[in-house]
Amino acid sequence: MESLVIVGASLAGLSAARAARNLGFAGRVVIIGEDPQRPYDRPPLSKDFLAGRIEIADLALETDTEALDAEWILGTRAESFDPATRLVHLADGRAIHAEALVIATGASPRSLPPIAGAHNVVSLRTIADAQKLRELLRRGGRMVVIGAGFIGAEVASTAHALGLEVTVLEKSPTPLCGPLGAQLGAVVAGLHERAGVELLCGADITDFELTDGSVTAVHLAGGRVLPTDVVVVGIGAAPNTAWLESSGIELGNGVVCDAVGATSIPGVIAVGDCAAWWDPATGRHHRVEHWTGAAQRPAVAVGALLGAEAAELPAVKPPYFWSDQYGTRLQFAGDASRSDRVAYEHGGPGQDSLLAVYYAGEHPVAVLAWNQTKLFCRWRKTLEKLAATAAQNPAPHSGAAPAAAAVIAAAAPAATAATAAAPAPTQLPTAV
Repeated sequence: MESLVIVGASLAGLSAARAARNLGFAGRVVIIGEDPQRPYDRPPLSKDFLAGRIEIADLALETDTEALDAEWILGTRAESFDPATRLVHLADGRAIHAEALVIATGASPRSLPPIAGAHNVVSLRTIADAQKLRELLRRGGRMVVIGAGFIGAEVASTAHALGLEVTVLEKSPTPLCGPLGAQLGAVVAGLHERAGVELLCGADITDFELTDGSVTAVHLAGGRVLPTDVVVVGIGAAPNTAWLESSGIELGNGVVCDAVGATSIPGVIAVGDCAAWWDPATGRHHRVEHWTGAAQRPAVAVGALLGAEAAELPAVKPPYFWSDQYGTRLQFAGDASRSDRVAYEHGGPGQDSLLAVYYAGEHPVAVLAWNQTKLFCRWRKTLEKLAATAAQNPAPHSGAAPAAAAVIAAAAPAATAATAAAPAPTQLPTAV
């Protein structure tokens, strides 16, 4: 193998390039990205960057001493891939030969068509989005956040700290109902309430008022009207896979992969938010849209791509995410969808800290903590050991991209559908 092309120049793409070089790959590495910026850290966009505590230079993911020896093609998107010629065709007319291809194109925020393009509406994903929102927040006033997932909650927390009057709308019965379940989602709702931020769950939006290209009010079912100066839309993200539709690569809710990131086309792997990996423990594909997945999984996929034996690949750990809201750090690991009960190992609802363990029968399958980092870390390690054991007896592999049974059986556990699924989008009624 003489050339490796990585489409996607964010954390997952950069991690893939690092993995290739760390494994001794000495060939040509090309990194293609639609964003004109070199890879940057996205989690601070909704927190420290939005609040003005750090600037763009502080977000850089590359180090001063890093020697990837890569060719960077930024500010243009990939439009198609032809597996017969191994050519990646770009929007600027160029075609790049990819003997091996890493798909790391991520996901794009879902939008609300009635207000898409309005001057004061932001879906936070890129530095440009964060710069726009930071300028809007400097003006103060009122803000409506549509969607109480991670992005929505963190933006609400930051805006509230900056003095804005914030209302959060959520279609589901609780915030983070998908990844955490309704019981713990209801507990998280208390963070908003204690901070003095209005949270309206089960909210149905019926209309928007626009004046001179800006949203000035949000209308809810029941007649309530929320005047606003800023609207943030955080209703989940869709994988960026349209450019692969004619490639023959199997697509579903993302790029369909085996347990180590291989797609249905030889020499092509997928990592990051766009990749739906097979989970041997649960017997299904799913996407993991979290920082740790984008940072850790590329080493597994690139290792397999370069010919490493299954036993030599790094372990794929259970999904893990964190979220900073209202001065509280939430941490979660595992798969809440598999649980049938929750037990509080420390604290509980209404207290300043807690640790809750999700159980399936007598077996722990997930853990949630806030302000309990040390105890959480011990439980996270326990879940990693249990998942590694479960991977030795994987669920049958059906409907996945082809892969050797030995590789699937030996691969460490992947993430689960509950944490991979984006928060349920806030849908407008068909009348709007």
